[in-house]
Amino acid sequence: MIDVLLAQAPVQPPAWIGMLPMVVLFALFYVLLIRPQQKARRQQDAMLKELKKHDQVVTSGGLHGTILNTKEHTLVLRVDDNVKVEVDRSAIARVVTKTAD
Repeated sequence: MIDVLLAQAPVQPPAWIGMLPMVVLFALFYVLLIRPQQKARRQQDAMLKELKKHDQVVTSGGLHGTILNTKEHTLVLRVDDNVKVEVDRSAIARVVTKTAD
């Protein structure tokens, strides 16, 4: 009779099995979204630190110019003849051409 009662009792899975889909989802989210974003941010920071005089750059607003002067947080760009613009260092989107050292 005890065997019949034990056979009818539902078997419960361990509690961590219920959290497994959440853990897998977080791991997938990390690998596909968070990690690539961190890598791109590190590359952008390295590019901003390596900016020097006479590099040709494009700002995030689409302004093309040549670096005339670098300061701690800003850059002075020559946009056209006798036109100089001071922009924030973080406004630089990419370097078009780098100068040779």
